[in-house]
Amino acid sequence: MALTGMDIFKLLPKTNCQDCGVATCLAFAMKLAAGQTELDACPHLTKEVREQLEEASAPAVRQIVIGTNENALKIGGETVQFRHERTFVNKPALGVVVTDTMPENKIDAIMTRFRTLRYERVGQILKPDIVAIRQVTGDTDRYLKIVRKIIEARIGALVLMSKNIESLAAAAAATASMRPLLYAAEADNLEDMHRLAITYSCPLVVKGNGIDATASLVGRLLAMKFKDIVIDTSPSSFAQAFYDNVAVRRAAVVAKNRTVGFPTIVLPCDMADDPIQETLFAATFIAKYGGIILLSDLQGERLFPLLVQRMNIYTDPQRPMTTSEGIYEINSPDATSPVVITSNFSLTYFIVSSEIETSRVPTWLLIKDTEGLSVLTAWAAGKFSADSIAPFVRRCGIEKKIDRKRLIIPGCVANISGELEEELKDWEIHIGPREASALVPYLKNWI
Repeated sequence: MALTGMDIFKLLPKTNCQDCGVATCLAFAMKLAAGQTELDACPHLTKEVREQLEEASAPAVRQIVIGTNENALKIGGETVQFRHERTFVNKPALGVVVTDTMPENKIDAIMTRFRTLRYERVGQILKPDIVAIRQVTGDTDRYLKIVRKIIEARIGALVLMSKNIESLAAAAAATASMRPLLYAAEADNLEDMHRLAITYSCPLVVKGNGIDATASLVGRLLAMKFKDIVIDTSPSSFAQAFYDNVAVRRAAVVAKNRTVGFPTIVLPCDMADDPIQETLFAATFIAKYGGIILLSDLQGERLFPLLVQRMNIYTDPQRPMTTSEGIYEINSPDATSPVVITSNFSLTYFIVSSEIETSRVPTWLLIKDTEGLSVLTAWAAGKFSADSIAPFVRRCGIEKKIDRKRLIIPGCVANISGELEEELKDWEIHIGPREASALVPYLKNWI
């Protein structure tokens, strides 16, 4: 952010009205400077001040929206160069390129994989995001036929790629309600592509020969008040693409260069003939600032690692993934079933619940709110101790569901068993295995 908290405070009305939910205007200014609140929270800003603050508080990398409504795909919006500085905001879009030279059965197969390759991991659905339709033949009718086929496949986010402005205009008209990304504005067609993007309210890829040439083209669009831009520096190799992505992010975040403050689009599909090498290139761009990453095909064994890598990098390190506190019924438990307790860290929940399901033993699983901490970390922080577990067990309602009160605690916190017996005098406290992987034999041998 270009302005400090005190700079922002000087522009605020200084009424301390608390309509923003903060006690004072100074506190609001500090939170805004730290990215902990939104400008819209203050309803008393003048138009001039709002415009000034919006410009100053805009992220270093502008957020671009492709698609509409529930299919809206956000990229960019980044404020830092490195994840540990704060967090990354919008995960890069992973997609696939289809061309008008492909046989229709191949396109159908790719679209089927696009719709069906879905993976659930720690409560998130991991899937591909976008389809790029590239014109190779120059045949507008053939291109439109492929575009309509993709529309019928109900793909939410699209990139329309063509050097033929007439074909691109026809495709943009056919997909206007979907707000596709248009590819690409270059030095010889910038004005025509700008008019096309304005006509159909679409974001636009700006493609230049290198960073400087791309920034120059972006500057021309910014002068025309057009900002929905994605950039492509036309790298000649993977190494050049890597360098360009890093240099662009650094220039945007560190040097505050607005002409490169936009998400990038990279095409590993054009950088390698070997699918494994292409996947490795894509993995690099997930870590190093690709906004849209396009593959030549979608295969589960290559897509899944990329999706998991993306999830890991783009999960906010300051906000652990959590599962709601409560009682979870696994394998249809009854009044005689055992009760297992663990923390609400999502990964812990999904591992433990999966092992219980595998055991086929009807079990009540209690999830205790530990603010997203794992069992040992929560215990060390005093959030998974006898004096916090006992009140939760009493109030959660599990006692009304069972006849025999038997609670299984993780073996790694066996030292709290004595204290729990004191807190829960009418319960039997059993020490479970240290690792979730041992739950299956443990529960199968349960008496």
